[in-house]
Amino acid sequence: MPDSPSTNIPVPGKAVRGSRSGSPIMAMFDLLGRRWAMGVLWTLSERGPSTFRALQEACETISPAVLNARIKELRSAGFVEQGKGGYQVTPLGQDVYDALLPLSKVSKVWADELAKGSGDTADDDDGPINE
Repeated sequence: MPDSPSTNIPVPGKAVRGSRSGSPIMAMFDLLGRRWAMGVLWTLSERGPSTFRALQEACETISPAVLNARIKELRSAGFVEQGKGGYQVTPLGQDVYDALLPLSKVSKVWADELAKGSGDTADDDDGPINE
């Protein structure tokens, strides 16, 4: 269940970036497209429960203010919750992560294809998604 209804997040049924109708997928893309939102969700999904400080260290370049904002938004959306070990993904957050995994695989194929044209090699890192 979402923790903070007062947090301003994109919601299905209301206009969001890229969609006047606020279709559910566009609302989710709007939320996940915010700076570091996918990176925080990805990191928690990969690492498991983390304290604020451990999550900030795992995300490397994220500022405390941005991390705090993303945690609040992801909690409000029902993707992240605070548990005994710190912040963790909810079952719904895990579903989002699982849905992103095939996109991650395609992104690596895409990177390889682009690298073939430029002579570079693609990185096989499965690290967090961020800006």
